[in-house]
Amino acid sequence: MAVLPFVSLLFITGFTFSAAGNCEVCVDFLSRLYGSLTLAHRELTPPLVEEELIQACTVAQGKEARLCYYLGATIDAATRVTASVSRPLASHVPVEKICQRLSSTDMQICELRYDPQVKDLSSDGLKIMKVLELRNILASWGEECRGCLEKHEFVSLIQEKALLHAHSTEL
Repeated sequence: MAVLPFVSLLFITGFTFSAAGNCEVCVDFLSRLYGSLTLAHRELTPPLVEEELIQACTVAQGKEARLCYYLGATIDAATRVTASVSRPLASHVPVEKICQRLSSTDMQICELRYDPQVKDLSSDGLKIMKVLELRNILASWGEECRGCLEKHEFVSLIQEKALLHAHSTEL
């Protein structure tokens, strides 16, 4: 009987630690935002952080744009919980803790995951991919192959656009 409380304690502890670890989009986006804020400004205030959050969200794409929508930092968002981000960031609360608090109110925030990154953009690596995967790569870059019918057309366009989108992770 003494094993049951120990196992339940391990389960609860593991669940608590994994909740912060699962918020990869939230943690990454807010970490980059916090880093740019601390470099540009000496003192952080909630209105300043909120303004910078909204500016960062105007250029966000993909999963980060979806996170901005959930936070209410976009024009079309139904609710606005940007104060739940700006106040703690201005107080230098770790972003993992902020994301964990946000996930307790809206689980969708921590369910966001980045799409797996394609590491091999060589001709041979792209040729073994399916056309749907090639289209998804282009879509993640905001590109479209109009009039492409053959796989080699997608491959050549990806190789052409790869250099433009190699460093698209900066705020």
